[in-house]
Amino acid sequence: MLRAIFRGKKRDWIFCLVTLLLCGALLVSLSACGGGGAQNSPAESEPPAGTAVQVETVNANTISTENKVSGKVESDTDASVFVATAAKCTAVYVEVGDTVRAGQAICTLDLASTLSSYQAASISYDSTVKSYQDQAALFEKQIALYEKNLSDLRALQEIGAASQAEIDGAELTLLSAQVTRDSTLAQLEAGIQSSKANVEQLATALENVDGSGNVIAPISGVLLSLSAVQDAFVSSATPVAVIDGVDQLKITVTVSEALVPKLKIGDAVDVTVSSVGAAFTGAIRSVDKAASLQTKLYTVTVSIPAEVEGLLSGMFADVTFHTDTSADTIVIPTQAILTSGSTQYVYVVEGDTARYVEVTTGLTGNGVTEITSGLEAGQQLVTVGQAYLSDGALVRIVTGEG
Repeated sequence: MLRAIFRGKKRDWIFCLVTLLLCGALLVSLSACGGGGAQNSPAESEPPAGTAVQVETVNANTISTENKVSGKVESDTDASVFVATAAKCTAVYVEVGDTVRAGQAICTLDLASTLSSYQAASISYDSTVKSYQDQAALFEKQIALYEKNLSDLRALQEIGAASQAEIDGAELTLLSAQVTRDSTLAQLEAGIQSSKANVEQLATALENVDGSGNVIAPISGVLLSLSAVQDAFVSSATPVAVIDGVDQLKITVTVSEALVPKLKIGDAVDVTVSSVGAAFTGAIRSVDKAASLQTKLYTVTVSIPAEVEGLLSGMFADVTFHTDTSADTIVIPTQAILTSGSTQYVYVVEGDTARYVEVTTGLTGNGVTEITSGLEAGQQLVTVGQAYLSDGALVRIVTGEG
């Protein structure tokens, strides 16, 4: 019996020994494989050469300054279309009973003289405002210089390096400059008010009229009456047309006086009503000639195309006015432009190298900026990664996908 037990234990020892030998061989094999992989990893982990950037080709395009304001959708029933000055009708485009669209021309009046006067008055107003701003800036710089000079003299007087007579002279010079500034700016401000009144008077005469002398339908609807007759004069006392706008809506917004001279009846505007996911193009129907006494803002009414559905009175709307348009000009993403002090610059890629380029900017709107000098169409502009570049840096272009 003891021998049987011994023989059983002997078999167990042999089995354990074989198992240990096999495990050792396996570990050696795995170690050898791991060592080979480790030898290859440095080469595989080397990063690609150059800073990764994304680029786009520079192109010419059209850009407009965007002025976005918020307003409300309101009910619109009917509209009587008046003109504030008598004029000869040269063409009629509709008849009583016709359905007209907001912004559609009803007739054309001979208002060439009034339109010319309005344009000249607008230019004069803009020039007067700019003159006031330039003079005010010049006076501020001059007075700041005189104030500093006076302060320096007072400091010198404390150590005996300046006399009271010098300080008196500096004070007199400063006071004289301040008086001259106040007098000059008061005269210029009076000129601004006069120019503004002239523009508003002429604008009133052109209410409901576009830049070509067309009388514009302020709302969509059915034409109930029409007094305009070709080759006859239209009276300012009688409505040119009356439009039934049942179930029509309009949008009203308020804008600052700086924007008013840039808005014209019939101009297209972009409208967004977020609550119903609506986005469409409207038209300027009217611009108030007098500001609110409380807010000092001017009300602008925007017509809504008849085909737009789902809007309700009281909904909020965002209206974007496009002004100061520049066509066939270099336009790039604003994010591509970097700034250092007063210098604006971008990077372009030539081959595999980044090149520093200083640029001059113009209009800005909707995430893009006009470049008036520095870039040409066809260049490869860096739009992502430019903040990590320097002139002559090695780059590699990536697509940004994935």
